[in-house]
Amino acid sequence: MCFKSKFDKLTREEVVDAICKLEQEEKEIEDGLILKNKHIEDLMKKGKEEKSKDIKLFYAKKINALKAEREQSVQRAMYLMYNTQLLQKLKNAIDDNQFFKKTANVSLGNLLSDQKGLAKFLNKTLGRKIAAEDVLTVADETFREVESAYEKNDSIYGINEQDDSLLALFETEEQVDAEQEILGTQTKVQTGGESE
Repeated sequence: MCFKSKFDKLTREEVVDAICKLEQEEKEIEDGLILKNKHIEDLMKKGKEEKSKDIKLFYAKKINALKAEREQSVQRAMYLMYNTQLLQKLKNAIDDNQFFKKTANVSLGNLLSDQKGLAKFLNKTLGRKIAAEDVLTVADETFREVESAYEKNDSIYGINEQDDSLLALFETEEQVDAEQEILGTQTKVQTGGESE
């Protein structure tokens, strides 16, 4: 006999509702803390300005009482915050539970539960992949062997005497153009960039 846990009956809505209530309580405490801080600041200001020792003592006691209340409120807020974080984790667990329950019922998800069939299919797929890659590798090696045997035809792609003299002329003209450009820039700088 299988007994259901109380967590199995717990709904996402109940957890979200509890989180909202805790966050609301935390917000109220936070608002109260802001008011207490403002009150403490006001009393500090009054205490500094006050001349009477008795009233200064009164302000000091009032400030210390408010600080104690503030400390208690901070601890309560931290407790609520921690509680909220744990409920958030519970909500996430409920969401995960629902998610995996749904995906496990999908027909393709059931296929993955057949481990032996899956292993056989994956091994067959891997074998096909290796065979296909081997075909490509052998073809690539054939290309390399043929290309490495090829020698470039110098009468088509090589440099003959006429080509060589033209290349030398091109280089000379490039050097002359570059030198003229440099001289032109220097002349402009010397004359102050004015042209007649």
